[in-house]
Amino acid sequence: MRKTPNKRAQSVKAKQRANITFRMNILFFSIFLLFTLLILRLGYLQIVKGEDYKRTLERTEEIAVNTSVPRGRIFDSEGRILVDNEPQRAITYTKMQTTKSDEMYEIAKKLSKLIQKNPKAITKSDLQDFWLWKNKEKALELVSDEERKKIETDENLSTKEKNIEANRLTRSRIPEEELQSFTPKEMQVIAIYREMVAGYALSPQIIKGGEVANKSLKPGEISEEVTVEEFAQVSERLSELKGVNTTTDWRRVYTSPLAILGTASLPKEGIPKERLDYFLSRGYSRNDRVGKSYIEQQYEEVLQGKKSVVKNITDGKGRVIDTKTVDEGKPGEDLVLTMNSEVQMAQEEILEKELLRLKQIPGTKYLDRAFFIMINPYTGEVLSLVGKQVVNDPVTGKPKVRDYAFGSFTTSYEVGSTVKPGTLLTGYREKAIEIGEKFIDEPIRIKGSETKSSVFNRSGRILLSDSEAIERSSNVFMFKTAYSIAGRVYQPNQGINFGIDAFQKMRNGYAQLGLGVRTGIDLPGEVSGVEGGTKMGKLLDLAIGQYDTYTPLQLAQYAATLANGGSRIQPHVVKEIREPSTDGEQLGGVVKEFTPNVLNTIDNTKAEIAHIRSAMQLVYYGSKGSAHSAFGNSKFNGAGKTGTAQSSFYDAAQDKSFSTVNLTHIGFAPFDNPEIAYALVIPWASLESNYKSSFATPIARELVDKYFEIQQKNEALKEIDSTTTPAIKPAFTNDKIDEEETQTK
Repeated sequence: MRKTPNKRAQSVKAKQRANITFRMNILFFSIFLLFTLLILRLGYLQIVKGEDYKRTLERTEEIAVNTSVPRGRIFDSEGRILVDNEPQRAITYTKMQTTKSDEMYEIAKKLSKLIQKNPKAITKSDLQDFWLWKNKEKALELVSDEERKKIETDENLSTKEKNIEANRLTRSRIPEEELQSFTPKEMQVIAIYREMVAGYALSPQIIKGGEVANKSLKPGEISEEVTVEEFAQVSERLSELKGVNTTTDWRRVYTSPLAILGTASLPKEGIPKERLDYFLSRGYSRNDRVGKSYIEQQYEEVLQGKKSVVKNITDGKGRVIDTKTVDEGKPGEDLVLTMNSEVQMAQEEILEKELLRLKQIPGTKYLDRAFFIMINPYTGEVLSLVGKQVVNDPVTGKPKVRDYAFGSFTTSYEVGSTVKPGTLLTGYREKAIEIGEKFIDEPIRIKGSETKSSVFNRSGRILLSDSEAIERSSNVFMFKTAYSIAGRVYQPNQGINFGIDAFQKMRNGYAQLGLGVRTGIDLPGEVSGVEGGTKMGKLLDLAIGQYDTYTPLQLAQYAATLANGGSRIQPHVVKEIREPSTDGEQLGGVVKEFTPNVLNTIDNTKAEIAHIRSAMQLVYYGSKGSAHSAFGNSKFNGAGKTGTAQSSFYDAAQDKSFSTVNLTHIGFAPFDNPEIAYALVIPWASLESNYKSSFATPIARELVDKYFEIQQKNEALKEIDSTTTPAIKPAFTNDKIDEEETQTK
């Protein structure tokens, strides 16, 4: 008889098999999930974060070391060198991330036997550093165990602060006589070592060199110029001097005193502290030389060039095992300016001569500066940017003239009647007056105010058209135009209430022409001038240029806008960016050419603009023109406007303001197809009590004549050949200004 299976046992076995199957499924699913996560993680690391980890690996194993390359050079419009680079022998030291101070001292000792280093820059801190290194055991005895324990147990100090305090206490107890007992040989070691530690890891630091021969050295002083013998001796022993190299550094040399060329930081300066973060974020090293002002600063990224890059291959402990060059680098690109240095220097000479002559006239106590700017009205190219200022020489105490070209866009003044063409154009634009409008020129009597009148008519009544108002420089015509813009009509002996809108309309009209707004010049530091406010009676002063202030450059842009028929062109001092020259004889290829940039077009009809331009021609050639005596016989057929403004000079020594007169002049020529627009500004030209006549207009004529004289001479000599690359020409003068001298400009 067959035995019946135990149903309960079968049930248990079935449950066990089902449980095992379930567990296996969970296990396989878990393994599947883990492999899926692993694959996803690997994909994320390789695809998403791969470049980041690669860069991290490169930072720890392949470190870029930047070496110096020449900055781009600067030429005038004719290819004459204005800013050059002069090669100098240099000895450098590059410390590694793992370099110890003891190693650097040993290298400094070896170097001190091969080169001479001027010790004058050594500080007390440098002497203390050397003493501490030389006297390690004695240094420990300067601070007692109790004092150290007290510092260590001070809960108010962090670990870093505790170390600083212990170091400070140690240094303060070093005997002064021991700091003064170092031998001349030891002082040489200290002088070299201080330069070595001043550098940054993996960034070459100049130990000696990059200097011009110093002719002013006193007997016994050591020059920072590397001699041929020093260069050779160090070069022969480079294998013994880990981190030391002999190379060529570059000095910036200027052949023109023109201040807008700017300055670059010196090798010992590196990046200025106030701009450190800006440059570090752009891949610069802390000891890189950078442009500090004007053109050198504005075009830093162009002039800086691309450094050669040497990579040190290090092992896991940071030790260098190999070095290779991965990028040869490239010198900075060159700049070609819009200015002809021959024209610039000739006009500088004229303005300087006239400024000194005017200083001899009674009443010119506060006259100390003058500006002349000339622009191509169709391209915006600045053809000359002249600024001169009389200052006291700090050495001799005598007056001298310095370049003040940057003052043409960083300072502003009341410019007087030169704004009158803009006043009439604003009147046309606001439908306040029409072409050919006539007003009676008569003394303006306002209740509670002094009488206002035109210079040529203090008491009579003369009917003038708008053209005659420009020709003769009528103040009253502009006053009545301002009344009309404000929606008012002049009534003798009545009060005035023009409303704020009238000021805004006037200023908007001037701004369209270039007055009261930044010109957009490619130089840092430009100001927009000072807006005077909305005091009711001042609207009349605003209409004749005796309220708001404008920069001389704005006045030149305004003249250019009138000259070209109403387009406000952005001025620029750089004409082209070119590749570095390959042969030193011809300029490199053009990288970028700056083309005209129209900022805005004024809201006036062509007829209105043409009418004003014709009125400005009467200023030169009309029988009653305010500039007829100086320009009436000119052959270049120009047009212009004279200006005189009441101004004020604050004398800090007397804590008192004095009434003065500013003199201005604008113009353009030739009339039909202008190639130049210009502005002359002479602030505080005379005390108002001494003012008799404008001497600005004859100076303007002399400056314009000089331009056409040089142009005519050059055209006769020029051989036009557009198929060849322009040749590099020598500087217009033999003067050379070393980069250290420019720091005082």
